[in-house]
Amino acid sequence: MNNYPDNDKTMKSNAQEYSVTELSLALKRSVEDQFGYVKIRGEISGFKRAASGHVYLALKDEKSLLDGVMWKGVAGKLTFKPEDGLEVICIGKLTTYPGRSKYQIVIDRMEVAGEGALMALLEKRKKKLASEGLFDEDRKISIPYIPKTVGVVTSPTGSVIRDILHRFSDRFPRNIIVWPVLVQGEGSASQIAKAINGFNTLEVDGKIPRPDVLIVARGGGSLEDLWSFNEEVVVRAVSMSKIPLISAVGHETDTTLIDYVSDHRSPTPTAAAERAVPVRVDLTYAVNDFNIRLEKASRRHLNNFAQIVQSLGRGLPKPTELLSFSSQRLDDLSERLPRALKVGVERQEMKLRSIKTLLRPETLKSDIRVAGEKLVIAEERTARALSNLIVKKRNKYENPARLLESLSYQSVLKRGFSIVYNEQGKALSNSKAIKNGDKIGIEFCDGAINAVATAQNAKPGNKKKSNLLSHEQGQLL
Repeated sequence: MNNYPDNDKTMKSNAQEYSVTELSLALKRSVEDQFGYVKIRGEISGFKRAASGHVYLALKDEKSLLDGVMWKGVAGKLTFKPEDGLEVICIGKLTTYPGRSKYQIVIDRMEVAGEGALMALLEKRKKKLASEGLFDEDRKISIPYIPKTVGVVTSPTGSVIRDILHRFSDRFPRNIIVWPVLVQGEGSASQIAKAINGFNTLEVDGKIPRPDVLIVARGGGSLEDLWSFNEEVVVRAVSMSKIPLISAVGHETDTTLIDYVSDHRSPTPTAAAERAVPVRVDLTYAVNDFNIRLEKASRRHLNNFAQIVQSLGRGLPKPTELLSFSSQRLDDLSERLPRALKVGVERQEMKLRSIKTLLRPETLKSDIRVAGEKLVIAEERTARALSNLIVKKRNKYENPARLLESLSYQSVLKRGFSIVYNEQGKALSNSKAIKNGDKIGIEFCDGAINAVATAQNAKPGNKKKSNLLSHEQGQLL
């Protein structure tokens, strides 16, 4: 009994049978015949230039996406550099790719239609931050060769953190501190900035050690996926970091703004781990190799010196030959020494006899007398010079003293003037400063008196003179 009658009828029908390749080629011909050359407007996404020179990309709009390819010859004729986010107009032939069961456009011509919104915003922000000097090379800090502690800012889930930890374990195990954050979506930029600032606030010798280097990492994605790392708050946090920072966002072709401000940019998270630490095994081999080379070099150096010493030794004369000349010279000097001593003694005796003649009492007395006369003359000259100097100095200072005395206020008092003081000892220059009952002091050339003012009615500008104070001018009690 046949349980699948419908299937049997279908299998025994007159429908043409195709292989997979035949059907793929038939579809390819149908698509190419139906559409031929088309003109498409869209935004570039996933731009990639292969080693062969061919360009692979996708054109997208709000709802759909179309794969595209541009052969090396066409790509080399472009007058601009295509990049993700750039809106373009493409002319080409619509076809299929049987190897992947997908359709695509083979681009023969590409023109710029306008910048994408995100790319335009990115370029504007990039120019702004660059004008502030955040991308300058002199701001960057060198990465330590062998850090004790490494801080990682990334998502705690996913392959990125596993790749980083695995790479550290293989190369050079270190103390790793992970600060978990969102790397995509709303609030992710704020979390990343807070993580970077948080690592910088840690104390060097605190309970949680401060990292010697930071790694900010995430996997690849589209421009929209990586947009958190283009936010200004993240870029400024990276620029303010006192800890050297390595950016590892996306793949080799992905570039974000923190790549420009970070101290080092790695193409992948794995490459960031490789940059952070060396290979411990390689260091061990290198140290051992250096030790071996040092021992060989030292041994070779000592052998060379030994050979040099031996060569020099063969060129030296025998010790007896070196001493023979000195022994002969010593014998000669021994014979000459007694004669030389005798001659020297005789010369000294003659010198003493000549000196003895100069030490007679008459000669000494004559020398003392001459020296005394010179001393008297010197004393007289010194006294005259000192007297003249005193006169000059007295004349120099007497004239200013007389001038100072003539200008002093005591001289003014001697001419009939006086000085009036208030109770605070301040000199008064006019009558308006004195009130009824004020205690005042009056200084004359020969002394001072105290007084009390009883009135003040004098008017300035009164040209009448009087030898006595009137009651309008005041009275002294």
